[in-house]
Amino acid sequence: MENTPHIAIFPSPGMGHLIPLVQFAKRFISQHKFTATLIVPTDGPLLKAQKTFLDALPAGIGYVVLPPVNLDDLPSDVNIETQIAITVARSLPSLRDVFKSLLATKKLVALVVDLFGTDAFDVANEFKVSPYIFFPSTAMSLSFFLHLPKLDEAESCEYRDLSGPIQLPGCIPIHGRDLLDPVQDRKNDAYKWILHHTKRYRLAEGIMVNSFKDLEEGAIKALQEESDIPPVYPVGPLIQIDSSSAADGSECLRWLDNQPRGSVLFISFGSGGTLSSDQINELALGLEMSEQRFLWVVRSPNNEAANANFFNVESQKDPFDFLPKGFLERTNGNGLVVPSWAPQAQILRHHSTGGFLTHCGWNSILETVVNGIPLIAWPLYAEQKMNAVMLSEGLKVALRPQVDENGLVGRAKIAKVVKCLMEGEEGKRLRNRMRDLKDAAAKVLSDGGSSTKSMAELAGKWNKN
Repeated sequence: MENTPHIAIFPSPGMGHLIPLVQFAKRFISQHKFTATLIVPTDGPLLKAQKTFLDALPAGIGYVVLPPVNLDDLPSDVNIETQIAITVARSLPSLRDVFKSLLATKKLVALVVDLFGTDAFDVANEFKVSPYIFFPSTAMSLSFFLHLPKLDEAESCEYRDLSGPIQLPGCIPIHGRDLLDPVQDRKNDAYKWILHHTKRYRLAEGIMVNSFKDLEEGAIKALQEESDIPPVYPVGPLIQIDSSSAADGSECLRWLDNQPRGSVLFISFGSGGTLSSDQINELALGLEMSEQRFLWVVRSPNNEAANANFFNVESQKDPFDFLPKGFLERTNGNGLVVPSWAPQAQILRHHSTGGFLTHCGWNSILETVVNGIPLIAWPLYAEQKMNAVMLSEGLKVALRPQVDENGLVGRAKIAKVVKCLMEGEEGKRLRNRMRDLKDAAAKVLSDGGSSTKSMAELAGKWNKN
């Protein structure tokens, strides 16, 4: 049996959950003498992007793909959160089998799950392995999750109908309408699953959060001072350094090489986000009206769900067919539109990139902070509205255009906010604040930095197991 301490990592389905857990594992084993196995639940064959990502894992991190679970009994309109939670729950017998084989050959010291994985604690406890949560979002969202069971007992109405904002300790006040999607309908199974998991958070021996003190000082301090929750370890910012070869997306990077420093607005709604066809039209015309340089990753529209691409990164139809007539010709030279995917990490690092219009997924936000790029916040789903409030009203590093009564952001508003970010005085103020956060992010990850110390504290605990 190997003597090197080993951690089992059980991510919820979806690339957005897999990536931050892998970044955690990479950083942890690069600093401490541990090995790790990723145990991946599925409801079908792995997507090409997932397989490529897993096959590129460094030495010391292995992976096991669990047999796919059957979800045929679920209705076609099931929420993503329900689908994720049920996939995890139905994968527990297979997880138990993997645990048995790991324990036969490895010194297994901890199980790390993410926000929807707490049912796996039963397996960890059965084998006397310490259960931990890696929370891939903000300390503010973690605080909300930890306080949700009390809120559920105290309030009977929908949270968006509360008379005033919710005040979480150390956080900016948040209105019910800006809370994460799955808690917006308390009768839906997605809400029941979220509540089920949040009630189990206190069973963890510790919670790692992908954030850092300079970014969320109030929220982190409040969490660390609470006596009735597990210890909280801020270990961020953990981001994907690069998953693409130089050949991938080289057209984008060549185009950026020819643009003036800090002049380009990058527009991307993440690997899962989609807009309606009407909104794509307004965004295109707004960008054209702004007369600013832009690089836009466009996906074919979805008029029903903003998270339509969560399990499938590729656009289903040619996205260029949905742009306004003549748009590509009229903006040629000023803008570059690319279908479905672009090398985001490299684009955000590029000296020509001066702003980022983003869906406010936390992975993207952390990449932006590390590169010191100011934001236009355009939240679509999950906890992104909460992130947008924190960025625009709390940290003041983002502008947030408001939607009209039809649920659209109009072209004139888009043009105005883009111009303001790229050319205006407010844009300059945002840029300066982001640069301060960039410096702080580098510091917390340095040798004596607070996130590095949090990792060392965990390693110390796990070495004793």
